[in-house]
Amino acid sequence: MLLVQKFGGTSVGTIDRIRNVATRVARAKSEGHDVVVVVSAMAGETNRLIDLAKSAVNEPDPRELDVLVSTGEQVTTALLSMTLLSMGYKARSLQNHQVHLVTDSSFTKAHIKRIDAQQLRGALKRGEIAVVAGFQGIDEEGNITTLGRGGSDTTAVAIGASLKPYAKNNLVCEIYTDVDGVYTADPNIVKDARKLKRISFEEMFELASSGAKVLQTRSVLFGMKFDIPIHVRSSFNDSEGTMVVNETNDMESVVVTGISYDKNEAKITVIHVSDKPGIAHSIFAPLAEAGIVVDMIIQTASTEGYTDMSFTVPKSEMKPAMQILQELVKQKKAIYVVGDEKVAKVSIVGVGMRTHSGVAATMFKALADARINIQMISTSEIKISVVISEADMKKAVEVLHREFGLG
Repeated sequence: MLLVQKFGGTSVGTIDRIRNVATRVARAKSEGHDVVVVVSAMAGETNRLIDLAKSAVNEPDPRELDVLVSTGEQVTTALLSMTLLSMGYKARSLQNHQVHLVTDSSFTKAHIKRIDAQQLRGALKRGEIAVVAGFQGIDEEGNITTLGRGGSDTTAVAIGASLKPYAKNNLVCEIYTDVDGVYTADPNIVKDARKLKRISFEEMFELASSGAKVLQTRSVLFGMKFDIPIHVRSSFNDSEGTMVVNETNDMESVVVTGISYDKNEAKITVIHVSDKPGIAHSIFAPLAEAGIVVDMIIQTASTEGYTDMSFTVPKSEMKPAMQILQELVKQKKAIYVVGDEKVAKVSIVGVGMRTHSGVAATMFKALADARINIQMISTSEIKISVVISEADMKKAVEVLHREFGLG
């Protein structure tokens, strides 16, 4: 079997932990598996490098910032390869240009376009353990790029996809983290949260995009697109984790699989805009041009030809979004714009929602009984999300976890 093993920053945070990772990797190799390892920078290193850049200039150039922060993974690949070599195993560190992980040129948040797996296949044929730098790539012009926070997950699954023909479908991507699997809710909030043995790609994507920090959303999309089984497990024990796989018929028997929350949401409301064709475009087009991601959107009922438009953005982008929207006020297309950072999004997810009715009613009644006010609602085929006060977030997660019997 070909194992693509990814180890995050906490897992490689110290030399002792790198030795522990080397022992785990060596064990897999000794069991007869081909092994590719994808590593993140040591815990805290990326933040240290970003702080270093900001101490030099107020607004670091994105291209040069990618050059700087990509060094963190290079350090880890060398240290892990050295350790494996000292243990008597063949190992080779490989950086972004050596595996030809080609991305677009969106510095600090690049997307993978393709991977040339020739170097990796060569290393595996020679019996080597390939140790690859996660989180980074190169664009068509050879510039260093990075994939954004959690990008090493995406690197690992994308490498798995590029090697799938070589592995003849006998492949698993193991994502090692500081948790031992995917839970029905955050165990730090819900004490009786239960670890799931398996979860569908679609459910995992919805949980990840709604705030669950276990996997990066793009890594789940790669797994879904190329059918790469993902095993989420802990780097600190040998317990079986959670398998993320294609949906099976029996998964629909469970109405709600998990609950996620996101405190990184801010709500913006544009007050008193004309209720006429083109107004939504005038609000959201400038935000899109600035690269600001909009999530939930609601529009109030029209009164005398005017309406209010509310939507959510990441907290870090609330101020620039409001600055952009002030142009509407200057042009007298709106009275004013107001922002609220003290909100949170809570979501329930489950493929069983497709075949079960009354899920939304049950959710809303549970929140009402707990005297939790809902500010915004968004639904999809397998997810219901609500925006509530940040102060009510913990209670909402606990109430819904209990209501849907997930403990």
